[in-house]
Amino acid sequence: MRTAVFSKRNLKELLRDPLSYIFCLGFPIVMLLIMTIINKSIPPEANMTVFRIDNLSGGIAVFGLSFVMLFAALLLSQDRTGAFLTRLYASPMKAHEFIGGYYLPIVLLAVLQSLVTFTASFIIAAAEKVEMNVGRTFLALLSLIPTAVMFIGFGLLFGSIFNSNAAPGICSIIISAAGILGGIWMDVESIGGGLQKVCLALPFYHSVRAARSIMAGASDKLGTDLLIVGAYTLAALLLSIAAFRKNMKSDSK
Repeated sequence: MRTAVFSKRNLKELLRDPLSYIFCLGFPIVMLLIMTIINKSIPPEANMTVFRIDNLSGGIAVFGLSFVMLFAALLLSQDRTGAFLTRLYASPMKAHEFIGGYYLPIVLLAVLQSLVTFTASFIIAAAEKVEMNVGRTFLALLSLIPTAVMFIGFGLLFGSIFNSNAAPGICSIIISAAGILGGIWMDVESIGGGLQKVCLALPFYHSVRAARSIMAGASDKLGTDLLIVGAYTLAALLLSIAAFRKNMKSDSK
């Protein structure tokens, strides 16, 4: 009950921020449209499918979720800066209940963002005469939930460690890394070399590849991708709780 009440407060804070609508809902649609226009200008003989809407939708969905991390970091770091949390520490709430109160509304926002992304993808696919399977798209959406939890966990971790001025900068680095190393704009496997090894060591590429594999009906690497993303998700969740608990103890003294 305490987590639910705290979640309602955080949801209201998110809905008051117009950037939530711009970056989390409007930005993926704009990116889908821009990349679709770019795809039209690519000669057919190039045989480049990374920007085709059925491949692009999963990548844009993952990239959009990285911005959810920024909102999580801002919300928590601003609460810490404004001494809002310090007053709440006198309540019976535990660290995991605070983290749950931040998680629930932001996960809701992340799911809504992914729904908007895939819905827009279906509309564009229909206009481009590209077939997209509804069932596979739904499964791809479900596969992105661990990715959303992971990004939110990192956001809460940075919000617990850094202040409201530094946290957005750290998140921007992760957002850039997700875009470059996630294989959203390029075919990582065809590049190979050291860059591919870096991409394979991080969760972003596996999140994108898992969504694309499901959309394509392929499952040869799906288990590995979901396992790696799940490991990073668990680490982000545990680290965010540990960092918040540490701040909670130090600020309560």
